[in-house]
Amino acid sequence: MKEAKGKKMVVFLDYDGTLSPIVEDPDKAFMSTEMRAALREVAKQFPTSIISGRSRDKVKEFVQLNNVCYAGSHGLDIMQPPKSCDKKGNEGAFQPAKLFLPAIQEISMELEHKIGETQGAKIEDNMFCISVHYRQVPPQDQGNLKEKVKSVVENRPEFRLTEGKMVLEVRPSMEWNKGDALNYLLHNLGFSNANDVLSLYIGDDQTDEDAFKVIAGKREGFPIVVSSIPKETKAWYSLRDPSEVLAFLLRLAKWNKSQASFLQLDYV
Repeated sequence: MKEAKGKKMVVFLDYDGTLSPIVEDPDKAFMSTEMRAALREVAKQFPTSIISGRSRDKVKEFVQLNNVCYAGSHGLDIMQPPKSCDKKGNEGAFQPAKLFLPAIQEISMELEHKIGETQGAKIEDNMFCISVHYRQVPPQDQGNLKEKVKSVVENRPEFRLTEGKMVLEVRPSMEWNKGDALNYLLHNLGFSNANDVLSLYIGDDQTDEDAFKVIAGKREGFPIVVSSIPKETKAWYSLRDPSEVLAFLLRLAKWNKSQASFLQLDYV
């Protein structure tokens, strides 16, 4: 509250593990009605964006809000935000990895051929990122699955393999991450050179560390990690789980409303 006085706040969030719990089936990572209502209220008051590893369309399908900007594939597929970020989501998209699409489709088909019949494995096409979920793969088969995925990527230097929470991800080997997506969105919102802006980023994944690093480097904002256990991170603050994220968002919206009411009364 002290740091935000007289400044504009911009809100960025991850999806899985932040706005929704981590679940066994990634297709069932639904956000609660309460979380959606809280996010809607926050987005009414602050420019709000979700930067997820999932496809942009999939996250929008889960969230179901038009006053939020969406960036999918770890920031490789960004909805062009209007100035207020509250219009319909059909303004076009910024896709720095568009040339990789044919090769990504080839990799997806090869992965389907190699591991498609592996018990419990799920291949998720996130447009510019292919996620191989193995949370439901028997422990004794997980090592073999990882080797098969590595074999698909190892002879393709234009792609890299990263690992998250029980998921392997194939992405283009290019200098672009969630931190770059954050900067891009700030620029398109007209905030890139402003010194009266506080960026707030909440996320739980290793890929969110790039966004934490950007905010920490600016020394203007709040990088917040979602974790129930101590971990090495570039974030300055933490929330334990999505239920604490919900409580935080509700309090943020309530605080801003009270500030607006106070200023209005003071003016009168």
